[in-house]
Amino acid sequence: MKETDFARYLTQFLSTYLPGQVGSKRNTQLAYRDSFSLFLRYCRDQENLSPEKLTIAKVDRELILRFLQWLEDERNCKAATRNQRLAAIHSFFSFLMVEEPQYMQQSQKILAIPMKKTDKPPLMYLPLDSIRGLLEQPDSTTIQGKRDAVLLSLLYDTGARVQELVDLKVCDIALNDTVTIILTGKGGKSRIVPVMKPTGELLKQYMEGSGLTSPVYGHNPLFTNRGNKPLTRAGVTYILKQYAAQAMGVKDISAEITPHWLRHSKAMHLLQSGVNLVYIRDLLGHSDISTTEIYARADEKMKRKALVEAYSSPASDELPT
Repeated sequence: MKETDFARYLTQFLSTYLPGQVGSKRNTQLAYRDSFSLFLRYCRDQENLSPEKLTIAKVDRELILRFLQWLEDERNCKAATRNQRLAAIHSFFSFLMVEEPQYMQQSQKILAIPMKKTDKPPLMYLPLDSIRGLLEQPDSTTIQGKRDAVLLSLLYDTGARVQELVDLKVCDIALNDTVTIILTGKGGKSRIVPVMKPTGELLKQYMEGSGLTSPVYGHNPLFTNRGNKPLTRAGVTYILKQYAAQAMGVKDISAEITPHWLRHSKAMHLLQSGVNLVYIRDLLGHSDISTTEIYARADEKMKRKALVEAYSSPASDELPT
C-alpha cells in the first residue's frame, strides 16, 4: 500500500514532534491522538474517505467544519470538547505549515477557524473548616488511610494540580527542617513548594513507614495503589469522592467535589490571609498573574455578597424632586 502524505506527517506529528520537539505531556499526546482517531473515523463513516487513502489536499477547511459540526450534532459534544478537538487540528496544521510550505494557504484557512466561546464554570472552593472536616476523614490506623491522609493534605497544602501530584517521585521530596517538594507542571516547568509543618510531619511519617527514605527508591512514585502501581488522576478523584461522601454532613462538601476544588481553596485561603498575589501565582505555577487574579475577583464578589446580606443600608433610596 502506497504511503500518503497525510499518513506520513500525522505519524511524524504524533510520534516525533509532540514528544520530542514540543515536549508535550503524555496526557496531551494521548488527547491529540484520540482527536485524530475520531477525525479518521468520521472521514471513513460520514465522508466515505478511507483513512489509508486520505491526503492532505482533501483535509480542507470545509471538511474540518463539517467534522466539528458533527461532533456537536451527532455526538452531543459541548463547546469545550469541540474546542479541544480543534486545538489538536490547529496544532497539526501549524506544524505542517512549516514542514510543507506549499500547504500554507490551506493551513492558514484551517487555523482561522475560531474556538467557540464557553461559559466559565464558577470558582468552586471550600471554607477552611470544611477542608479540615474533609482531611479528618481518612482512618490513620490503616496503611491505606495513612496514604490517603497524606495525599489529601498534600493536595490542599501545595495547591498542586492532580497530575502534578500523581507524577511525584520520592526524589522530589526534601525532608529538611522545612519540607519542600518539587512539582512539575504544564510545559515541563518545575517549581519548589514548601509545605506547612503538620503536612511535613505527616509526609515524613508516611515515607518512613513505607520505607521510602532510602535513596534506592528515589525514582519510585510517592503514591501507589493496591497493585503497587502509580496512582492515576481518576484514582485520586475516586479517593477524594469517597471521603467527601463520608463527610456529607460537613458544610459545603458535595458529591460534585473534584481535586481542583482543593487547589482553588488553598489559593482563596492564602488571598484571604493577605498573601500577595505574586506569591500565590508562584505557588500555583501560573505563567501569568492575570490567571491568578480570578481569585481576587472571586473574593471581591464574596465580600460584596457578605456586605449585602449583613444588613440593609441606612441610606435613603429616594431623591428630592
